[in-house]
Amino acid sequence: MKAMNNTAVQQDTLSKTFGFLVKNSFAFTVGVMGLVHAGLLLFMALTGVMPLMLFNILSVVVYIFCFILCRFGLIMPAYVSIVLEVTLYTVISTYYIGLRCGTYCFLFSIVPIIIYFGSYLFKGSKRLSVAVMLVLNFAVFIALYIRFSNVEPVYDIEPSARLFLVIYSAFAMVFSTVFYNAMYIYSSEHEVNVLERKNEQLTSDAKEDALTNLLNRRGFLPIVDSLMKNEGSSKFCVAFCDIDNFKHINDSHGHEAGDEVLKHITVMIRKEMEGCDVCRWGGEEIVVLMKGLEIDEARDRMEHLRKSIEANPTFFFNKTLFVTITIGVAQNEERYSTPEEVIKTADARMYYGKQHGKNIVVYEDH
Repeated sequence: MKAMNNTAVQQDTLSKTFGFLVKNSFAFTVGVMGLVHAGLLLFMALTGVMPLMLFNILSVVVYIFCFILCRFGLIMPAYVSIVLEVTLYTVISTYYIGLRCGTYCFLFSIVPIIIYFGSYLFKGSKRLSVAVMLVLNFAVFIALYIRFSNVEPVYDIEPSARLFLVIYSAFAMVFSTVFYNAMYIYSSEHEVNVLERKNEQLTSDAKEDALTNLLNRRGFLPIVDSLMKNEGSSKFCVAFCDIDNFKHINDSHGHEAGDEVLKHITVMIRKEMEGCDVCRWGGEEIVVLMKGLEIDEARDRMEHLRKSIEANPTFFFNKTLFVTITIGVAQNEERYSTPEEVIKTADARMYYGKQHGKNIVVYEDH
């Protein structure tokens, strides 16, 4: 159990981390690229390649500016700046230190960035811009390879330093590929999960009442209909309950008090009628489906429920609200062909009770 809890905590932490990174992905990208160039700045200073040291100072300034743009939500100029800066740096670094130093890997490191953020920034036919940038990116690499494959660089740095730079550049490329693929996978799964939750909520909303979480008519009637069509389990009773003087409660104490009364009675019905299907029919009307009960058993249970509601008030702030309900009960019979017909009989009996004193259970026609 402890291991399962640890796994759940780890998954939750991982999900929150990915969520934070996705939400702040562009600022994170700019920050990481600024750090990459800060590392290159130090490297070029140590190896004595002054032109690239100066260019990396400029690059760091560019990424600081891009970070500020991100904080103001100006993603497009920052996006363009990244693409131009990396492309220009690759060309200049290849000129000064040659192809063997592997700085062309930076060209490939921005491919996931071009795609990931391009799909967000460009919509519809404008996404052709992403394809154009990818083609130009590859064209730059081909041009560099053709132009500098047999050309001696301006600065011939030591083999160990060259190896470090190759590994550094390759790591940037691999990290970018893995990171943005992970971001894309998480974003896609998160979007699917959000859509699934929305669909579940829509389904729930379609079959449940938002205030009481009881079934509504759409969720309740198919259950009754299924019982009526199944001859082996067609014995059931329906109780139609109506809160007495509910309009007076709303008018005297406000609709919030009325909602609290309705929720309180809902809780009591669920407690007293455990195992039964309960529906908010509309307003202050609640219908209870009692499976497998004869009319006498159903009457006794409803009488017990009526007394419980009468004896247990609703507490709303500093108010104690005593309420009662009137209940009509009907048993399924062969003469009924639809759920509405059974419920209509129970409703008519409830209405008779309303006309004759309220706070009563009526279980036969008068």
